[in-house]
Amino acid sequence: MSRHNNHNHHKIIDSVCTYCGVGCDIAAVVENGEIKKVYAKEDGKVSRGKLCIKGKEGWRYLYSPLRIKEARVKKSFFEANKGLFVTKKPTISTADSVYYVLGYDEVYDAVAAKLQEIKQKYGPESIAGIGGARTSCEGSYSFQRFIRQTLGSPNIDNCARVCHSPSLAGLRRTVGEGAATNPFDDILGAEFLLVIGSNTTEAHPIVANRVLDALSKGATLAVMDVREIQLSKKANFQLTIPYEANLLVLNMMAYVILKEKLYDKEFVKKRVAGFEGYKEAILSDEYANPELFAKIHGYENLTIKIKEVARTYAKSRSMILWGLGVTEHLDGSAAVSAIANLALLTGNIGKESVGLMPLRGQNNVQGTCDMGCLPYFAPDYQVPPREGLKTQEVIESAIDGGVKAIYNIGEDLSHIHANLSKVNGGLSALELLITHEVIEADMTAKADVVFGVKSAYEKKGVYTNAERRLHLSAPLVESDLPDDWEILNEITKRVNPSLVFGSQDELWAEARSVVKRYEGATYERLSANNDGLQWPVSMDSDTPRLHEKKFRTADGIAKLYYQKYEMRGHVSELIAESSEGYWLTTGRIIAHYNNASQTRVVEKLKSAYDEDVILVSHDDAKRFDMTKRVKLVSEYGESAPMRLKESKTIKKGTLYTTFHYRESGVNYLFGDEGDEITKTSRFKAVKVRAVQ
Repeated sequence: MSRHNNHNHHKIIDSVCTYCGVGCDIAAVVENGEIKKVYAKEDGKVSRGKLCIKGKEGWRYLYSPLRIKEARVKKSFFEANKGLFVTKKPTISTADSVYYVLGYDEVYDAVAAKLQEIKQKYGPESIAGIGGARTSCEGSYSFQRFIRQTLGSPNIDNCARVCHSPSLAGLRRTVGEGAATNPFDDILGAEFLLVIGSNTTEAHPIVANRVLDALSKGATLAVMDVREIQLSKKANFQLTIPYEANLLVLNMMAYVILKEKLYDKEFVKKRVAGFEGYKEAILSDEYANPELFAKIHGYENLTIKIKEVARTYAKSRSMILWGLGVTEHLDGSAAVSAIANLALLTGNIGKESVGLMPLRGQNNVQGTCDMGCLPYFAPDYQVPPREGLKTQEVIESAIDGGVKAIYNIGEDLSHIHANLSKVNGGLSALELLITHEVIEADMTAKADVVFGVKSAYEKKGVYTNAERRLHLSAPLVESDLPDDWEILNEITKRVNPSLVFGSQDELWAEARSVVKRYEGATYERLSANNDGLQWPVSMDSDTPRLHEKKFRTADGIAKLYYQKYEMRGHVSELIAESSEGYWLTTGRIIAHYNNASQTRVVEKLKSAYDEDVILVSHDDAKRFDMTKRVKLVSEYGESAPMRLKESKTIKKGTLYTTFHYRESGVNYLFGDEGDEITKTSRFKAVKVRAVQ
């Protein structure tokens, strides 16, 4: 929405930041068609008048020389498929020697023909689509429709595969809905906050502001992580836990609540199923008793602290917030279910200032899943006609010769996914790799076809943040580039004209008719409501809080789900007192966004953090020459040599680094191990050697 326009062509336009899962309300100063400044909308429901450095500065990539403003075709692909192109000798080429630049229409023709050729030769399942959260809900809906209907393939997935798919799985089997139960503002009224597996001040700083505000009002805070984070300094309870111990500790909290009869008997009786069986399983689980940590050197204090946190949680109006430190594990889905169990046992769900808050990594991860970009869920989480392949299975199939083409939209397959040697092998085996992108990245150097597209700052679209809030993003500046859905629409026109959308309005109307959670979220209502609307959105109202009267299960009753912790990894080594090498975990820094392709070209962001650095404990620092770089080696691969930095936040025998810079090769260290349900990779715990 434009709030001011005068003779100097000066505008202030309200929109939404699309970097992290918070989705802050922003205002932009635009002069003569160019962004001059972005700041927090003063009365923004989400931002509450504050922005992080990415929100303030991250738009500047629009003016980078690395911005992609055309359709590119790899020269080798062109030579091998000359018959698909009208232009036999392109006269325009990019600055490098790898790509031609052609007109969009010609590339649409060629892509449509090549996709049909592959489909006819190998069958529709030889094609896969991998979506990303950098597109809008309209882009995501049209993408899954394009893959499923236009091309006839069930193979559609998205970036949630590497982050919050376990949150979806773990919550659906307990409370019936894989989404945050409460709005961010409910943090302000909570009496007790448990933050687990989330470096909130770095990854979701505007949510962290609310946590700090709640503390100033008297709330109590517990932080559980494998290292100390900034929030730890403000915490009443700081619990540094071993790697891969989330499920272990969460089950211990349930054990204390059950053993000491701190559960809400009335709530459990009326609204929860499976209590007796769950109680028996927990109380008979030898790993659920917190006394286990009394035997583990360096972690003995957890025995007392877990009990204290469990008691405080049960007796308070409590909320749990978590991030990828929970989900990117072997038992990520089970750990999320264990979090839900705690809320169900104590009645900390279905009302104000309590609940469950998965902190999504990207702004539209929630929306992309809602729209059906998942192999096992059609739009609105319906069962698809056929279940498709998950991303890891797509790569494996490509290596085996099954999948021949991948259509990728804004996802960093060759940077942020695990086992990159395998991923790159799968990508190189394809007959066709297509990607949509706004700026040069690792994928744009690998793809056969690259479509430059509008950024979030240049288009109208709906984005759904981590609290299920739909925001209508307004374009800040004009662009002649196509939107993601427009490219898909043009290819569809050449493959199956009956499936073409006549307009974006028509697309969104169909999406709302299919995705019932969005039914009442018309453009008109979203435009009139600058605060956004939280799904489910009916024609009359939205839903800030889920599960107030009944759970979103078939019978309206929640289910307790028990999974025993499997002794392994870091915990087993600590018990046996036989550890060699180091345990590595990864995370984000506030200045950068995932693969940093957008943020690293912004000088203020790059200067704040210009490389991935390994944090090492004081004790372990003595083993190294701190002036020299260290290469990390796992059973799956190795990193590039990286700089070391001593840190008081790291325990002996453990390491921490970020993954933003592809030059560091951090994700070569992680293999195929992942969550047993979703295959989400085990990014938060891998055994490594440090070679200097």
